[in-house]
Amino acid sequence: MLSKWCRAFPGLAEEVAHARHFVASLLAERGPVDDAVLVVSELATNAVRHSLSGAAGGWFLVVVGFGDDLVRIEVVDQGGERAPHLCDVTSEQEGGRGLVLIAGCAKDWGVKNWPDGRSVWADLAREGV
Repeated sequence: MLSKWCRAFPGLAEEVAHARHFVASLLAERGPVDDAVLVVSELATNAVRHSLSGAAGGWFLVVVGFGDDLVRIEVVDQGGERAPHLCDVTSEQEGGRGLVLIAGCAKDWGVKNWPDGRSVWADLAREGV
């Protein structure tokens, strides 16, 4: 990665909108804004809903890395009992589609485990940049 930007957010549902704004402002004129906003929205929502980041005093970190031909969106959370995974989603089911959406628009994605949490990342192509 040529450059990285990061920002921490309180682990509250309303902070997901601030994370989207942060990513959109960084990618203006520099990359795939719509896909990046979708990715950070899904990952930040998952962090708040499904990890210790959503507990009292919790937080999540958004990292945006720029390479020559891709941008990496990464959300670091405080971990929890359940590992992020693709769900088999039925049409009646509400939710569970976040990682499926990310896998559909990203060149690659994955999960890194840390001693005090984990990060989920997605690489997006920077076409025409």
